[in-house]
Amino acid sequence: MIARLTSTAPATLYPDFLDALRSAGFRGQLSADYATRTVLATDNSIYQRLPQAAVFPVDADDVARIASLMAEPRFKDVKLTPRGGGTGTNGQSLTDGIVVDLSRHMNTILDINVEERWVRVQAGVVKDQLNAALKPHGLFFAPELSTSNRATVGGMINTDASGQGSCTYGKTRDHVLELHSVLLGGQRLHTRPLSDAELEAACAEPGRAGEVYRTARRIQETQAELIEQTFPKLNRCLTGYDLAHLRDEQGRFNLNSVLCGAEGSLGYVVEAKLNVLPIPKYAVLVNVRYTSFMDALRDANALMAHKPLSIETVDSKVLMLAMKDIVWHSVAEYFPADAERPTLGINLVEFCGDDPAEVNARVQAFVAHLQADKGVERLGHTLAEGAEAVTRVYTMRKRSVGLLGNVEGEVRPQPFVEDTAVPPEQLADYIADFRALLDSYGLAYGMFGHVDAGVLHVRPALDMKDPAQAALVKPISDAVAALTLRYGGLLWGEHGKGLRSEYVPEYFGELYPSLQALKGAFDPHNQLNPGKICTPPDSAQGLIKVNEAPLRGDYDRQIDERVWQSFGSAVHCNGNGACYNYDPNDAMCPSWKATRERQHSPKGRASLIREWLRLQGAASIDVLDVAKGKVAWLKGLPTRLRNNLARNKGEADFSHEVYDAMAGCLACKSCAGQCPIKVNVPEFRSRFLELYHGRYQRPLRDYLIGSLEFSIPYLAHAPGLYNAVMGSKWVSTLLERHVGMLDSPLISRYNLQATLTRCNVRMASIPALRELTPAQRERSIVLVQDAFTRYFETPVLAAFIDLVHRLGHRVYLAPYSANGKPLHVQGFLGAFNKAAIRNARQLSALAECGVPLVGLDPAMTLVYRQEYQKVPGLGGCPTVLLPQEWLMDVLPEQPTRVTATYRLMAHCTEKTNVPASTRQWEQVFARLGLKLSTEATGCCGMSGTYGHEARNQDTSKVIFEQSWAGKLDKEGEALATGYSCRSQVKRQADRTLRHPLEVVLQQLNA
Repeated sequence: MIARLTSTAPATLYPDFLDALRSAGFRGQLSADYATRTVLATDNSIYQRLPQAAVFPVDADDVARIASLMAEPRFKDVKLTPRGGGTGTNGQSLTDGIVVDLSRHMNTILDINVEERWVRVQAGVVKDQLNAALKPHGLFFAPELSTSNRATVGGMINTDASGQGSCTYGKTRDHVLELHSVLLGGQRLHTRPLSDAELEAACAEPGRAGEVYRTARRIQETQAELIEQTFPKLNRCLTGYDLAHLRDEQGRFNLNSVLCGAEGSLGYVVEAKLNVLPIPKYAVLVNVRYTSFMDALRDANALMAHKPLSIETVDSKVLMLAMKDIVWHSVAEYFPADAERPTLGINLVEFCGDDPAEVNARVQAFVAHLQADKGVERLGHTLAEGAEAVTRVYTMRKRSVGLLGNVEGEVRPQPFVEDTAVPPEQLADYIADFRALLDSYGLAYGMFGHVDAGVLHVRPALDMKDPAQAALVKPISDAVAALTLRYGGLLWGEHGKGLRSEYVPEYFGELYPSLQALKGAFDPHNQLNPGKICTPPDSAQGLIKVNEAPLRGDYDRQIDERVWQSFGSAVHCNGNGACYNYDPNDAMCPSWKATRERQHSPKGRASLIREWLRLQGAASIDVLDVAKGKVAWLKGLPTRLRNNLARNKGEADFSHEVYDAMAGCLACKSCAGQCPIKVNVPEFRSRFLELYHGRYQRPLRDYLIGSLEFSIPYLAHAPGLYNAVMGSKWVSTLLERHVGMLDSPLISRYNLQATLTRCNVRMASIPALRELTPAQRERSIVLVQDAFTRYFETPVLAAFIDLVHRLGHRVYLAPYSANGKPLHVQGFLGAFNKAAIRNARQLSALAECGVPLVGLDPAMTLVYRQEYQKVPGLGGCPTVLLPQEWLMDVLPEQPTRVTATYRLMAHCTEKTNVPASTRQWEQVFARLGLKLSTEATGCCGMSGTYGHEARNQDTSKVIFEQSWAGKLDKEGEALATGYSCRSQVKRQADRTLRHPLEVVLQQLNA
């Protein structure tokens, strides 16, 4: 049974509230569609709560309109919960009321004061976004989070977030100077440290603001001794209603200590003034390796005596997962492998400062301690020196949360007791007892954390779809809460209370009624994120209990196990939110960055597929049987047309909402490479499209795209006629209006035959390749053609052939055969499988002759390594090398003087799925005396045929302008490896970018 929280609200309450909000002049978006609600029903926790709607205010006035309506008697049962990045591990932003998403629009950095070192920001500003703006001024916002590329400042304030370096830099609260909030009823509240005279004036204010100040002052004055006794002397004090800091070190009264960590249960934080710090000019990270994780923990106390900035620890489970991740290629040098004595724990110890000599001296003293001290057994250490190296290692550590969700099987580490804090000197003993507790249940677990602060993230591994295992959440939570209290620690050391708030009364004891009084002053009817942290006095609703809140597993177990296993790439998404990366110069996820709509993200699409699969099962539809039992196209046409007619008349079908989300995906596969869980949207997107179009007729556009590779060789026999027709205005208009296609590429008129003749290129055939001697095979390649560089960008193909010939190798041209990628993207999986089998058999026969296969376009070439490997009955496909992989084997390594500098703008699929590829291009250029630096770029916005579809034009342009547009005019010629990337630059900026191969050829011919 699914645990549910009862509600007596009338069915029309929330629709009436949304209608009233529109009438009140609300300027943002209001969404009650099932897709939006489904995506916002989960975060990075084990819980799932379906909201009634979501609202997206554009400014503080919109928030005030919401708060004003809530205070009206007719809407006193309306519940709302603010939401920022949505990456909480304890369900803080989950609600069965209305989600107020402050991240979509309210994300502006309002002011940066370099001289006084402060900034003003709206609540939706992302931490890394803020630090990117501060970096040119040599400043940064200190609290360091593993989710810093998607966590919003509002979310950080509401959870009083902290992380690596908190023993030096403190928590978010320590850097909040002023807050602007909206209270229930719409009254604005500006909070900052107040003198006694200013406090007296604040208490005299009319309305809710005055009531809040009077209540807080009364608690501070009458409960001071109890507050002193209750709040532990830890770096991570009790998050939520921090009464211990109502008076700051200067004796001023500061209500921000209560708002920081309140999880939106007291009001809406809309703007913040924050303290910022100078960026240390130099840093060194000492990476210490151990034979056991307990040794790493026990060593931490001795290491802290050297006063580093921070000490982070990671156990063997996280390390092994990191070794399989995209991140490992950049940090492997710091963690040398030893088969006989494997690393089972590490401590990352950071020293930083402005004087490199002083920092290095401290590091040398620390290293001397490591070499002399025999208190624990250490395997050794490495040094990561400088900001760039330190950042690389910390990127691995930051991915720990997501990586723990990527273990094999259904039993996976779950976050529900994962941020306990105890006095650091007791951490090792505490963890030993913690491990004994989990061992008594026979559970595996992963661990990482901040040992200098006494905080360790422990995630017991459970299959939440198994009711018996899901039932362990409550007794384990009870036991850990008691254990932590016995050690003088906290159940919630970092990630807030959320749906674990049932333990609050036990921890606060006699002080709990004071928290209730404070909640009552802010929120008398328990409307703001109710059931979390505390409830108002005499509230009919108590705190939500761990075993009352609905769990994801409650819903997931309704999906047939065969279906679950088949769609594992989608349903294993744990909501860590790595795909919400704000950085426009990061590849994942372009559609999310352009739209700011969460259903257009990998997490959003995975959530929709999970729910769609559940609903299909509830309707007794077996999607696996449907996929196998497809009817002939013509036979199914009448049914599809009838369904289309019903859809156009407004037929209710959740499938349409899922389709809209899937149609917005660029199929760039950045998620497949960068997501810690390896959520592969293009894979399950194709499967969904196949099933969806089994019921609903496809648009003509899909057939034109899917058939392109097959038709273009015939059309290329008359390039002039084809180009004249496609270039005419009336055809362009026809295609745009009635087919939905724009800017169709024209066939190249380049004379490829002249290049083939000059370079003595022969068609690859089994007899011809078998006749080659071993020496000839070593000096030959089979060039695997793709439709795009062969027919639309023939000069680039010719340049590659020239290059191979110039290097003394012979080119054998594989017979042209459709790769099938467009078919896969559009969900023509039956046709794709046939094309893959045909093509793979041809490539396998050629590969058996011992000549390397090389492809030119990365997006097409990587299909052989990825999609082909999953085709039923195919049994694999031989490796087709990327050009740089082949060049690394044939170009001699010889140091040469740098004669020119270039910049590489790599293809998304290539750099995220083959992370070594960009480095290989840099090495190729270095061998020729050229310097190539890889430009940090997001997606170009073309991604195959996506950019040619009329429905995607606005989004495609936004994606291009977010990253690529600003990189074209930088110093050094920009080069691009992807055909689609070069096409997009030509279309959007009227610029022609060269392929790196063309520069290599030019250098060799110089």
